[in-house]
Amino acid sequence: MLLVGPGGVFVIDVKNWRSAPEVSGEKLCAGGERRDEHAAKLLAVTKAAESAVASLGMSPVAVQPLMVFAGQRVDTTLGRIRLLGEHEVGPALLSECRRLRTEAVRAMADHLERIFPDYEGSVVEQEAPPTPDTWQQPVSDGLFDLQGLRDAALDEALRAPIEQWMTFLHPDQVALVRRNWSGPARISGPAGTGKTVVGLHRAAHLAKRTGGRVLYVTFANNLPRVQGTFLRAMSPAVADRVDFRSLHSWAQEFLQTRGVPVRLHGDKAETAFSLAWKRVGRGSRLAEIDPRPGYWREEIDHVIKGRGITTFQEYASVPRRRRRTVLRRAHRQAVWELYETYESQRIERGVHDFNDVLSLALAEAARHADRSPYEAVIVDEVQDLTLVGVRLLHALVGDAPNGLLLVGDGQQAVYPGGFRLAEAGIDIRGDRGQILRTNYRNSQQILQAALTVVADDAFEDIDGLRTPGRRDVDLTYHDGRVVRVTEPTTNAHDQALLDALRALGDGARADAAVLCPSTRAIDHYQRLLMQGHIPVCLLEHYDGHAVDSVKLGTYRRAKGLEFKYVYLPQHDGALSNEASAGGSGTTEVPQTAREREELLRSQLFVAMTRARDLLWLGSVTP
Repeated sequence: MLLVGPGGVFVIDVKNWRSAPEVSGEKLCAGGERRDEHAAKLLAVTKAAESAVASLGMSPVAVQPLMVFAGQRVDTTLGRIRLLGEHEVGPALLSECRRLRTEAVRAMADHLERIFPDYEGSVVEQEAPPTPDTWQQPVSDGLFDLQGLRDAALDEALRAPIEQWMTFLHPDQVALVRRNWSGPARISGPAGTGKTVVGLHRAAHLAKRTGGRVLYVTFANNLPRVQGTFLRAMSPAVADRVDFRSLHSWAQEFLQTRGVPVRLHGDKAETAFSLAWKRVGRGSRLAEIDPRPGYWREEIDHVIKGRGITTFQEYASVPRRRRRTVLRRAHRQAVWELYETYESQRIERGVHDFNDVLSLALAEAARHADRSPYEAVIVDEVQDLTLVGVRLLHALVGDAPNGLLLVGDGQQAVYPGGFRLAEAGIDIRGDRGQILRTNYRNSQQILQAALTVVADDAFEDIDGLRTPGRRDVDLTYHDGRVVRVTEPTTNAHDQALLDALRALGDGARADAAVLCPSTRAIDHYQRLLMQGHIPVCLLEHYDGHAVDSVKLGTYRRAKGLEFKYVYLPQHDGALSNEASAGGSGTTEVPQTAREREELLRSQLFVAMTRARDLLWLGSVTP
């Protein structure tokens, strides 16, 4: 048979000999008998294949003869012929260097199919029953040992650069990518279960099958660039039919194309809120609960405007999901007064905030639901979106079969707020809610270290189910390890980090990341690494192409990404600072502090589970 792939053209002769082959010099033997004629026939077909590919300008070096032995373990050579057992052939093919691009593989296969027609009767319709002469022979359902091939593919992906690993689709997930859903669907599951990879391959599959456009949306600004790079490498033929965008940037462009004016200005909106807080917030009953304005800005952004609430009656009774602090009616009235004052100040300045952009886009999409440019919408990290954002994306495709796919996990939410799918008008029935339970990324040691952080934090997912912080998963990877470093001073801690990064082998820093809880910490460690002559690539500039630099970014920017080696300097510092900031105060102040602590723990959990081979945890303990 002829096999055409990225490694070239392989001329394969499959043997089911009772005895293992023996090679002595130029001789091929089996069971004490010479079998040289089999090698001669294989070389003759190989020569014909070389002539065929030469007309396409391909080097004969890319045509390789293989003799594969069923039921045997073999890996040797006879001249230019490679002899392999059925267990060895898969790994051998996967280890070949890349000689052909995807489109060249297809063209080469079409060309060879015309020159080498099928053998008559080459299709095996039914296996003959065993006879006394054959029942001792090993039985195989194909040329390749499938489990061995899967293991070999996984091993190859693990050895490859991290960018290749982040697009590796485990064979067990192929059916999920190709599934037919009768309406909106959701893929959930703990960290490391391959949700984003499934979403990425699903986008390519839908683009191929429908021929239409697919919108792939996430909340973070840096992820679309990375995922777009991955898809172009995976499936270049359909890459131009998949739009990778952050939700807010897509909404702004959508409004612009529809002629709806948008005046987004973050600084002026922030000034409007600051004035509103100064006038009606700082001296109100809200200061009894939390004197920090940030908490109340989040209440407006994620609870009121994020849910599309427009009346106090609605706000007075709405469940404040992922917000633990109890607000009585008087407190909600104070929040509403703050919200109305903020809106007045914002409108006076003639600007919009990010929530306004989504609300305007939702109104426009609902008004012209029949004019959607997309066949399908895939939403990654859906738990970080607001209710208005999810309603907007749902409005683009409605309940069409295979139209909307929501991918995410409530345990990895890094923003306050929250919603339920039912509130967005999305109904996930039957098998349209798929939970992944196999972790392909983290070892037991790394996963347990991460789960310890959130073990006591039960969470409510967007399906409304209350789920414990420590969830059971099946693990497939066992080589990752955790290194904990505690130093008495910041200087000693930072030196330990530099030493650890310098100890990485050649090329390994391209697969490493230093992750921090805040942008202030990013500035500090960027200076530290540059002073230590360690090349740095900020995650906000990373586009999915391999670079020989250590990645550097916040926990939030690391969402959806993976790294072989993850370094978390002073990983417990933000939690310690928040705990001390809670103080004693009134009995209700710690409630908001506990909310912030839980959110920080969730962000730290996300950062820890980005690690595949090494998780380095640094601490400063005087």
